[in-house]
Amino acid sequence: MSPLSDEFPQDTGLCYLNHAAVAPWPRRTARAVAAFAEQNVQHGARDYPDWLRIEQRLRERLGRLLNAPDSADLALVKNTSEALSFVAFGLDWKPGDQVVISDQEFPSNRVVWEALRPLGVEVIPVSLDNENPEAGLLHACGPRTRLLAISAVQYASGLRLDLERLGAGCRTRGVLFCVDAIQHLGALPFDVQRYDCAFAMADGHKWMLGPEGLGVFYCRADLREQLTLHEYGWHMLEHAGDYTRPDWQPAATARRFECGSPNMLGAVALDASLSLLEETGLPTVAGQLENRVDWLLEALGSLPGIRLHSPTSPTRRAGIVTFDLEGVDTGRLFEQLKDRQVVCAQRGGGIRLSPHFYTPDSVLENTLGHIRQLAGR
Repeated sequence: MSPLSDEFPQDTGLCYLNHAAVAPWPRRTARAVAAFAEQNVQHGARDYPDWLRIEQRLRERLGRLLNAPDSADLALVKNTSEALSFVAFGLDWKPGDQVVISDQEFPSNRVVWEALRPLGVEVIPVSLDNENPEAGLLHACGPRTRLLAISAVQYASGLRLDLERLGAGCRTRGVLFCVDAIQHLGALPFDVQRYDCAFAMADGHKWMLGPEGLGVFYCRADLREQLTLHEYGWHMLEHAGDYTRPDWQPAATARRFECGSPNMLGAVALDASLSLLEETGLPTVAGQLENRVDWLLEALGSLPGIRLHSPTSPTRRAGIVTFDLEGVDTGRLFEQLKDRQVVCAQRGGGIRLSPHFYTPDSVLENTLGHIRQLAGR
C-alpha cells in the first residue's frame, strides 16, 4: 500500500476538512481515471468486457462494505436521492400510511417522503434532541407506520444513531427500515444484515473518496419485486444482452433498478478509491478517524466561548465536528476560514469540520490555530 502522503498530495497550506460534503480522490483514483481515458482515446470500447469486470469488482467491494448477503442485492445508482426515490415511489402506499423520520434530516431524506402527501401518506418528524433518540423514533412507529427512514449519521450535528436497535425495533413492529448511510459508509463499519435494513443507500463522493454521480442502493432480496418500477430500458432486463428478444421481464437482481447504460467512468474511479479503504481496513479507518475527531473535540473544547453542536460520546459520533463561537458571526467565520484555505462547511448554525482517517495532524493543528486567531482567543 502506498504511503498516505503519496495518495493525498494536497496543496501546501490546504486544510481539507470537508469529507462530509465532497472528498478529495486518492492519487490511485486519478491514475485509474487517466488510464481509462487513455484507453478510450487509443482503443474506444474495444476492451468493454474488461470494463464490465471492473464494474463487477466494484459491486463486490460495495457488497463487502455493506455486508450485503450477495452483490445481486446492490444496484449502482446516480446518487442517494435516486435510491430513496426508488423506495418512496416504489412501495404500494395506502391513504393513512405513515413514514417516520427525524427532524434533522438532509432534504434528500425528507422531501422524498413529503412528496407522498398527495397519496395520503403522513410524514411524522421526531425530535432527536434527547439522550435516547431511538426510543422516540420507535415510539412514533404506530400501527399505521409502514417505514422508518433515518440517516445513520446526521449531516449537520454528526449524531450517530444505534442502527442495530432501530432495526430490531422495526422488525418487531413490522416496519420497513430504510437507512441513508451517506455520512457513515466508508467512515465506519456498516452491516445491513445486523441492522435489519430493508433498504440502504449512499453516494460514493464523501467518505468512500470517490466521484460524484455514482452511489449504491441495497434492497433486501425479498423486497425487490415489491417496489414498482418507474424507469425502464435495456440494461434492467433479465436478458439484457438479447436485443431482439420480443418478450422481456425485469432482472431478478437489483440490476432491475439500473435502467440504462452504466457509468463506467464513475465505476473505475470508485473501484480504485474503495481499494484504498479495503487495503487499509475499515476497523483501521474508523479507529484513525476517531482519533482525529477526539483531537478536534478536545482542542476546540479548550477554547473559551466554543459551543459544540456534535456529540462527544464515542458511541454517538462519526466523522463530523460542528461548533460555533459565542459572539462570532458564523457566516463571517466561515468566509475567513475559507480565505485561509480551511475547507469546511457551514451547517446547522455552525462550522462543520469533517476529517478522514488520512488527515495529517498538521492540518488539524493549523486549523485550530486559524480558529484561535480569528476568534481572538
